[in-house]
Amino acid sequence: MRNSAKKYRSFPPVGLKDRTWPNKTITKAPRWCSVDLRDGNQALITPMNLEQKLNMFKLLVDIGFKEIEVGFPSASQVEFDFVRTLIERKLIPADVTIQVLTQAREHLIETTCRSLVGAKRALIHVYNSTSELQRRVVFRMGKKEVKELAVKGTAWTRQYSEKYLNGTDVFYEYSPESFMGTELDFAVEVCDAVVDEWKPKAGERVIINLPNTVELATPNIYADQIEWFCRHFKSRDKAIISLHCHNDRGSAVAASELGIMAGAERVEGTLFGNGERTGNVDIITLALNLHTQGIDPGLDLHDMDHCIEVYESCTDLTVPPRHPYAGELVFTAFSGSHQDAIDKGFRAMKDSGKTLWEVPYIPMDPKDVGHTYEAVIRINSQSGKGGVAHILRVEFGYNTPKAMHPELGKMIQRISDATGQEVLPGVIRKAFEDEYLNRSSPVSLESFKISDQSGLNGDVTSISAVIKKDGKKRTVKDTGNGPIDAFSKALKRAGAGHYTFLSYEEHALGKGEDARAVAYIQIADEHGKAYFGVGTDFNIVGASLRALLSALNRSEQSKTDKSKQKASATGAKKHT
Repeated sequence: MRNSAKKYRSFPPVGLKDRTWPNKTITKAPRWCSVDLRDGNQALITPMNLEQKLNMFKLLVDIGFKEIEVGFPSASQVEFDFVRTLIERKLIPADVTIQVLTQAREHLIETTCRSLVGAKRALIHVYNSTSELQRRVVFRMGKKEVKELAVKGTAWTRQYSEKYLNGTDVFYEYSPESFMGTELDFAVEVCDAVVDEWKPKAGERVIINLPNTVELATPNIYADQIEWFCRHFKSRDKAIISLHCHNDRGSAVAASELGIMAGAERVEGTLFGNGERTGNVDIITLALNLHTQGIDPGLDLHDMDHCIEVYESCTDLTVPPRHPYAGELVFTAFSGSHQDAIDKGFRAMKDSGKTLWEVPYIPMDPKDVGHTYEAVIRINSQSGKGGVAHILRVEFGYNTPKAMHPELGKMIQRISDATGQEVLPGVIRKAFEDEYLNRSSPVSLESFKISDQSGLNGDVTSISAVIKKDGKKRTVKDTGNGPIDAFSKALKRAGAGHYTFLSYEEHALGKGEDARAVAYIQIADEHGKAYFGVGTDFNIVGASLRALLSALNRSEQSKTDKSKQKASATGAKKHT
């Protein structure tokens, strides 16, 4: 591998010493053009059939694309027929311009223009390769011949569009294919000649598309090329500068963003980056990058799952789980420290009441693309206490006390260690309820009655409760400064345990008439060890009493477990 690197050479810099693009920011969305139905389609193992193409076209229209490259009509009868289908079935909205691609060859351009008969608006995209490598190796043509071909292609487009498309608003686009590998002064020379040949009318602008057909260098060099071109292109005021980046180095998104900063106004790309080799630039990523900077991207991506569903059914490709903004796991955190920060971010936003999105580790609100918060935090062996508490709060409504989080984390960690797999929310809920809510031994609450009286020393609460202790029912009674105090005294009088109160919290569980109350009580046993208990009931008093018994039962269970462990250890020692 080390020796094979000698086969390559570094890409020469542009030498633009006074570049301005690094100090610029993107302030508005570019014009978007989807090339899914051409560049994307030709890259598929099995190209789309008619139904799939129509479904993809509808999706692109629904998302909000106003320019859509629908095919290469001179390449095959299938491509030609699809363009005719869109026109004859009147499937093209009035504000959408269809774009068709053709090489700069006369018979191909004529066929292309014939395919557009009846269209209201059409953009004819002509290209020929201008790079030094392609001129020398592929076409064996000099600069003069390449330039003449570009000019002839433009003239043929004018000739045949006037012949066939009298009732159509025709727009023209030219691409010096392999622009990145073309000498910049020659690229400018060719494009100026093309604009001079087209002779745009007053107010009309030709689209000059500068494709990064094969990504040969870092994005900053591409940006330098764009800025150099814009400075030296004498027809700049008659042209819209467009970008068409491929992803050979994995930098198509960055190259496009820097290209916009360098002066480009339009971007061609595909959904999720489908395209030849490593793909085209991913317009969804570009658009949502703008969205996260407070810029309206001009595309409607609120239902990302629908976009993925149509894309995958049309292309037979899948969106990877880590694909920016769209993948199944991009809004998900497994790390304990990340989960804790995310949970605190959600709480802080709720407490502040502000709409500005500020959640650590999640750069965009998942709801903006139709996702819920349910998958933001998922639990595995790498997770921590904050993540478990977040799942219980967001998905099931249990707003557990912060002091309780460490024992919750350990409880679920044991499950994760035992299974070696992700612990799903349903498993977390069951473990929580089994540990805290479903305990009825050694003491359970059967029923209770509360009465309040006023006396010289203030209000006094009396309780009469039926409990079941060690399988036997009995009634306990006492008074206190509130229901919990009275019940606690009654339990202690009945010999149900020795403990002291540490903390108490409560909140509603759910909304509306069917809402229940949930209470959290923390006690300490005679040795000072703390235990939490949780109780739910349609009555807050009932929830509190059940929470106290939950904590007491957990304390007693701990003593029983320790006794068994001690006995087991003693037996093992005697056996030895």
